[in-house]
Formats: sequence, C-alpha cells, structure tokens
Amino acid sequence: MSAEIKKKRPRRRRWRSKDGEVGRGIYIVPNLFTTANLFSGFFGVVSSINGDFEMAAVAILVSVIFDILDGKVARFTGGTSRFGVEYDSLADLVAFGVGPGLLMYLWALKPFGRIGWLAAFVFVACGALRLARFNVQVDTVSKSYFVGLPIPGAASMVATTVLFLHPWEVAPSPAAKVGLLGATYILGFLMVSTVPYYSFKDVEVIRGKVLLVLFSVIVFVTIVAVKPGMMLFLLMMLYLLSGPLIYLWRRYKRIGATPEQPH
Repeated sequence: MSAEIKKKRPRRRRWRSKDGEVGRGIYIVPNLFTTANLFSGFFGVVSSINGDFEMAAVAILVSVIFDILDGKVARFTGGTSRFGVEYDSLADLVAFGVGPGLLMYLWALKPFGRIGWLAAFVFVACGALRLARFNVQVDTVSKSYFVGLPIPGAASMVATTVLFLHPWEVAPSPAAKVGLLGATYILGFLMVSTVPYYSFKDVEVIRGKVLLVLFSVIVFVTIVAVKPGMMLFLLMMLYLLSGPLIYLWRRYKRIGATPEQPH
C-alpha cells in the first residue's frame, strides 16, 4: 500500500524557468541589493528636494556600492535572471539618472530656467539610452572596457563634484554655474558615445595577485580618507578623462599601423 502511495505521489521538482533560472531563494538575494540601490537612489531624490545636497550626493555613492554588490552576489551565487537584469536597469535609472539629474538641477542649474532643466533631462535621457545599449550589447562587446561612460560613473562624477564644491559655496557663482551646465551636457554625451572606459572586470588579475590588490585597496582608502570630497572628485575626474585619452591613443595606434600607399 505504501509503495502504491509513493508511486502516485508527484515528485517535487526544483523550480527552473526556460532561461535557466535557479531557485527563487537564490536569485532574490541579489535583488535585495538592487532594492537597496533603488532605496538609496530615491532617498537621494528626496534629499535633493529638501535642499540637503551633500546627503543626496552621499546617497548616490551608496547606490554605486549596492550596484556593485548586487552584480557580484548574483554571479557568485549563480542567481542571475532576466528579471534581475531588468530590475537592476530600472533601479539604476532612478539612482544614477533621475537622482543626479535632479541634484544637479536644484543645486546649480535652476537659475538657467528652461536651459537648466533641459540639461538635467539630457543627462537622464542619455543615461536611459546608455542602460538600454548596455543590455543589448552585454554579450557582444569586450568585458574589459565599457562602450561609453557607464551611468554609475557619470552619477559619481556629479556626486563627487557636489561634495567637493558645495562646502566652498562655489556653485552659486555665475562662472561655476556655466561650467556645471556644460559639464552636465558633456556627461550625457560621454554616456552615449563610443569612448572606451576601463571596466575593472579582470578577474584573473585579482586571482593571481591578491596581496597586490589588498595593498591597492588600503592605499586607495588611505588616500580618500585624507580629504574625501576632494580626493573622490579627483579620482572620478581621472577616470572621466581616461576614456578620451584611451580613445585618442587607439586612433593614434591605428593610424600609425596603417601601411603607406605606394605612389
């Protein structure tokens, strides 16, 4: 009798979708980090509206940390899913698109009126286009370089600029406002450009040189701790300039490698 019951009892199947997703308990973990990213981004929006611009900038940087962690956790646990990819993109648009765009507008661009909020809109729109292009090209481009400035990088540039300049009350000056207006358009352009930016995804280097990586992290934290606002701004500025420099270097090498045509 017991044998017949066992035969009739349906076997419990582990849930798996056509996309190869594994158990829900696994892929919900990286989505929790994505939710934290979204929460931090929304908190930054609220802080900007309330006029607490430094807190809004810090919230953007916290979102960057959660954005890095959700990708790492998803790959480590094997919990990647199509749902997670789409959810991550939507969270990134809020945290790194709407949040920095609104922050820059309320902090420095509002006196320009329509030109100011259009600059903020261009930043958000280019960020959305950057995310869409990344999702389409994720399996076809090199893992070592991003095509265009990644949206977390653009958002971090806005955040570190606020942290660097706001305590000195530089933004209220007319000259600074014009410069920040131009910088907002430039960041938008870089996101949708084909300028290469290093992705820091060389896992093999980390595996082979653990001590070197740990030493580099310690040095990085020490440097940032000296003057966080200024050092983070300088580091982000170096990363921002690295893309055009790599692009120009590649063009120079390509031109130099082109054989001369016979006369």
